[in-house]
Amino acid sequence: MISALLTDAADFWFNNADRDLMYGGRITSEEKSTISTYVGVSIAVVLAVGAIYFFFLTEKEKKETTTFDPNRPVPSDAVLKNRLKAEEYSVVRQGGTQTPFQNEFWNNERTGIYVDVTTGEPLFTSLDKFDGHVGFPTFSKPISKDLLGERLDTSNDMQRTEVHAKRSNAHLGYVFPDPQSPTGQRYAVCSAAFHFVPIEKMKDRGYGAYVSLFDKK
Repeated sequence: MISALLTDAADFWFNNADRDLMYGGRITSEEKSTISTYVGVSIAVVLAVGAIYFFFLTEKEKKETTTFDPNRPVPSDAVLKNRLKAEEYSVVRQGGTQTPFQNEFWNNERTGIYVDVTTGEPLFTSLDKFDGHVGFPTFSKPISKDLLGERLDTSNDMQRTEVHAKRSNAHLGYVFPDPQSPTGQRYAVCSAAFHFVPIEKMKDRGYGAYVSLFDKK
């Protein structure tokens, strides 16, 4: 539609110009006014359509990053690189880490769920969060172990069990034995790998099925 309007405007201009060259005439003031109006309307339509397009594009992006749909495909690395903050991308896609005691959720005590920053998939709840004294969000267990994958990490001359989201393959952190934990395990994860959804916003953001988890407390 946009290209057709611009093409019509161009054809109108060039047809009149060709006619004037053939007959040695000049474009009259009335014709100039008509051409200016036609071009102006075309440009206004293009700008309006563009504004509407970018509005819906922005709304689509907002919906994809703030609501959960289990059937939504995992975004590509290119999309994530543009969508995520540099620190978030470094953690989930490059195995990066954060500074202890200087990250967003290490001492967060609000009730809610922690969701994969790449897909919005819920992975941990505040019910299982405890102070592991390590300066990172620490959980005794995930919502379901089926949601996570584990692999041996021998980097930096250490042997650790790395934890990642099974569906998105996002790096989350590490799991360690911990006798102080109710489950005997401590999941120490990076804040940058998660978005936090408070309980009062869970239904509106597509997590209504998980609200019942908090009824068991």
